[in-house]
Amino acid sequence: MRITRVILAVAMLAAAWGCSEKSTPSSPSSTPAPTTPPTLTKPVPDSPDNGAQLDTKRPTLTVTNGTSSQTTAAKTYEFQVSDNSTFTASASFNVWFATTVSGTGVAEGSGGKTSYSLTQDLQPTTRYYWRARLVQGSTNSDWSDVRSFKTKLEGYSRPGELYDPLIHGETVGERVGQTTFIADKGIRLDNGQSLVKYLLPQTIGSGEFSMDVEGLQANAPGDKAKVFGMQEGQDDFITNRYRVDIQYRGTTGVPPNAIQWRVLYGSSTDLKVRYEPDTAKRMASVYILNPATRYHWKATWGTDFRLVVREGGITGSVLYDYGLPAPNGSYAPNPHYCYLGAPVGRSGTESASIANTIYSNVWIGNKPRPSSLGSALDPDR
Repeated sequence: MRITRVILAVAMLAAAWGCSEKSTPSSPSSTPAPTTPPTLTKPVPDSPDNGAQLDTKRPTLTVTNGTSSQTTAAKTYEFQVSDNSTFTASASFNVWFATTVSGTGVAEGSGGKTSYSLTQDLQPTTRYYWRARLVQGSTNSDWSDVRSFKTKLEGYSRPGELYDPLIHGETVGERVGQTTFIADKGIRLDNGQSLVKYLLPQTIGSGEFSMDVEGLQANAPGDKAKVFGMQEGQDDFITNRYRVDIQYRGTTGVPPNAIQWRVLYGSSTDLKVRYEPDTAKRMASVYILNPATRYHWKATWGTDFRLVVREGGITGSVLYDYGLPAPNGSYAPNPHYCYLGAPVGRSGTESASIANTIYSNVWIGNKPRPSSLGSALDPDR
């Protein structure tokens, strides 16, 4: 009897404990539901206008905002600027200016538009291309349509590099004699005593001197008439020991209408450092140039010297291409002067500048001309 009562008490106590405990339901899975990426629409270029000529090298680019199917996450924009429409790495390297720029993380602007202002100078007188896209989290919209603009028409002269567009009514050189700026063309040398003179801030011992020239015509007055040249200092051009003398000969030249050149690498009397085409090459270099045609002239010097003339501008067909090795001497004028046309030397005005020639897009540098520099001047580039 006593054992039965003990067993019954234990059972009742166990039942009481069971009733006092609360059951704990099993927790659901903590794995979040999959997140759907937002659907983004691309922004629309707003300003500057397509193809606009700007008066700055640091433009502000503006787009009409894109849209997103999600409104909670922050939206930013990425802008790209390039001197080529494919936005690939530029072959147009310039030590002083940017040719490609990328701006990321630009916060979306209010009022339906977003702007990005460049903080570094772009290359002057250059056609640039730009685009933008919307970014939300790890999702990017398509790129916007591509637009272009042209940077400020501006020249500069810095150690190792000079550029002078000349088409905007200004020059970084010195105008000597009678010269006239011709709208949308360049600077005209009004007579045989006119020229543009550049004093380089640093000697260029090897490099390129190139430009576009209009107004050259066959059977013009002159003997060894000069298209452009270089020398040391300001003594007589003809006897200068570092004379570079690029000619398009006039009616009294031998022969008339010949392209010819002479280069001196340290002496006006030592024939071992004088380089020029021989008589046979000179006689075979007669060209009937058209004053209405633009010709691109490019001289390069260093361990050799070469002159290339293209008909129709910098990308035109090659009219003249001739060079010689220059194993003796070196080109080291100090100070280093360059000319469009040339000064009157002891040979007289018949061997100086060519009247009515118009120059533009001048490059003098210790490396080749950047391929996109000056592209703002040419609607076909």
